[in-house]
Amino acid sequence: MKVDLTSLIVAIIGVLTAALVRFVIPWLKSKTTETQRTELLKWVDIAVTAAQQLYYDLSGPERKKYVLDFLSGQGFDVNDPEINAAIESAVLELHHWMEQGTDES
Repeated sequence: MKVDLTSLIVAIIGVLTAALVRFVIPWLKSKTTETQRTELLKWVDIAVTAAQQLYYDLSGPERKKYVLDFLSGQGFDVNDPEINAAIESAVLELHHWMEQGTDES
């Protein structure tokens, strides 16, 4: 007696493909996004701190231009609104940290 397993194999492949699309791909995307966000925040902090240290005497917009140029050089899309929000957050955090340092002196 000869058994044709073609239908069973096609069904298994279909289930595996559905599982891949439903679970694995979104999981990979979320991990990549999280990794990219962590990387972005690290570079934003570096750029904001460097701008403050190197160009303290320049105006805020000039320092922000330095930060944007720096991030662009790291391969980030500086037109992304998330980058602007990250920069503003890092500047606020830096100023808060600096004010705390001067209060304790």
